[in-house]
Amino acid sequence: MPVAIGQAVADFTATATSGQSIQLSALKGQQVVLYFYPKDSTPGCTTEGQGFRDAHAQFAAANTLIFGVSRDSLKSHENFKCKQEFPFELISDKDETVCQLFDVIKLKKLYGKEYLGVDRSTFLIDANGVLQLEWRGVKVPGHVAEVLAAAQALARS
Repeated sequence: MPVAIGQAVADFTATATSGQSIQLSALKGQQVVLYFYPKDSTPGCTTEGQGFRDAHAQFAAANTLIFGVSRDSLKSHENFKCKQEFPFELISDKDETVCQLFDVIKLKKLYGKEYLGVDRSTFLIDANGVLQLEWRGVKVPGHVAEVLAAAQALARS
């Protein structure tokens, strides 16, 4: 069952960069931003990741952890993270478990051909594990600033 605003997010465990296993329930007490993106090292995904990288200290000051999520392999994620100097982990969701939980796999079109891909989306989960905000069909410009403002406001409340 997909997530819904105002409800607790079902616990999940996922494999991430730096050899980490991320379990949502273990992150209680901290806000969590999960941003889903289509593909490592593509222009939009790189720009979005750099935005989260550059605002990382401000997110940390708001008691907020950032995780990027895509269907790319851990090897691809490690290369992307290293090249872009991301100070946060990237979750490899090759089996689409987390993508399905957040309902981000959508029918897309490229050059007239239809395929299932990740809809660029971001989710803000509060310190109790409850989904507070979601952004779907994200356009990269200005998005990180909007998520940061929401995380800071939530941290103050």
